[in-house]
Amino acid sequence: MKFVDEYRDAALVHQLAGAVARTCTRPWTIMEICGGQTHAIVKFGLDELLPPSLTLVHGPGCPVCVTSAELIDQAVDLALRHQAIVCSFGDMLRVPGNGIDLLTAKARGGDVRIVYSPLDAVTIAQENPTRAVVFFAVGFETTAPANAMSVLRAEREGLPNYSLLTSHVLVPPAMRAILGAADNRVQGFLAAGHVCTVMGVQEYGPIARDHRAPIIITGFEPVDILEGILLCVRQLESGRAEVENAYSRAVKTEGNVHARRIVEQVFEIADRDWRGIGVIPRSGLALKAPYAAYDANRRFDLPRSAAHGASECISGEIMRGVKKPHHCPAFGTRCTPEHPLGAPMVSSEGACAAYYRYRGR
Repeated sequence: MKFVDEYRDAALVHQLAGAVARTCTRPWTIMEICGGQTHAIVKFGLDELLPPSLTLVHGPGCPVCVTSAELIDQAVDLALRHQAIVCSFGDMLRVPGNGIDLLTAKARGGDVRIVYSPLDAVTIAQENPTRAVVFFAVGFETTAPANAMSVLRAEREGLPNYSLLTSHVLVPPAMRAILGAADNRVQGFLAAGHVCTVMGVQEYGPIARDHRAPIIITGFEPVDILEGILLCVRQLESGRAEVENAYSRAVKTEGNVHARRIVEQVFEIADRDWRGIGVIPRSGLALKAPYAAYDANRRFDLPRSAAHGASECISGEIMRGVKKPHHCPAFGTRCTPEHPLGAPMVSSEGACAAYYRYRGR
């Protein structure tokens, strides 16, 4: 299949791994910041092909994993107390909040529905004009255009019963927060190609320059990832810190201009609480004032709750690259996909779920 098989070519994978081993002369730590890349690395055993001196750590690249417990509590409140139809992607249903998850809310009588697009939620609002319909808008920059379009469509169709519970987060501020942390060990990044497909690459240059950390934009197949690692190691070894686009078949420097305009029309930059990490200034998106009627937080009296989470869960340290899933004493025993203590064990993009699925205990 075009653009799949050729990027899983075993001979080329081993050739790139050999080039990385020959290039790497010192210990380096590189973080991939996309959950899709994390799963590919673990599934295909790419990290096991690399020299011992090169460490891959896994960043906060799973939007479900970084959604705050407070927002999950609010989604549950919408379904149970406000009797709203809450629409969500499937991987949000089992993520624990401070109280119950959305799947439990559904079992208790809440109208919680799995959808595959925010436009599906708009259709549900059309079909249920007397019910409030809320879409749980979770994601990075990649999903923001579709969520913005759902608001514009609801406005065009005259649907006052539609709104968003927004949990959009932005990648560049998270990268700065990781690099600026006292316990940071990350020296270079693999940036998520699909985010850059929408937003372009302009925001990454200042990060690379200010923190002396190379940033390689890459894809999700084994050849993509190993090529990105090779380019990152070459920069680290030579003392360079630049942005390189190794995913040019999908990413343009300016990104998707039309999608960016839609996002900028509907959303504005806001502070965001990242689960396991804390509040990162200007790291999220919120609906602009002209679209306040579609903001569930403004339309409903929603609870405010202090995050506490499971005391054993070390998801914050995992998503900051300080530890890996198998460093957690609860991994695979008290924390499993069936009985998760934290979001990274639930989501299909979570690092803990990847380790559990492909490497067991």
